Amino acid sequence: MSIQPIQTDQAPAAIGAYSQGVKVGGFIFTSGQLPLNPATGELETDIRKATKQALENVKGIIESAGSSMDKVIKVSVFLRDLEDFGPMNEVYSTYFSENPPARSAVQAARIPKDAIIEIDAIALVE
Repeated sequence: MSIQPIQTDQAPAAIGAYSQGVKVGGFIFTSGQLPLNPATGELETDIRKATKQALENVKGIIESAGSSMDKVIKVSVFLRDLEDFGPMNEVYSTYFSENPPARSAVQAARIPKDAIIEIDAIALVE
């Protein structure tokens, strides 16, 4: 079974020694996605906009690997402040309205670039 790194301009470039995602077997695993706009490098600081941007980055990786958001089976959400759970969940639910994936959501002491959110996902390959 080979591991195929995923590279796309639909998500921010890696800021360390990691791939944006990997495709292995019948799965796609994304790295944690910050709310960075891949075109401008701008970091979103409003939780609703930040959630949308992080999920758009996840979506870009998954779609570039030949799958789609409706094939996502597990998501991990890391929040700087768990008080942001409600607004995050409002935006998140627009991406997963039917048959939502399993999910973990935790407060993290510190996220890279001092971001307010980071999201990663596992998806099935179509």
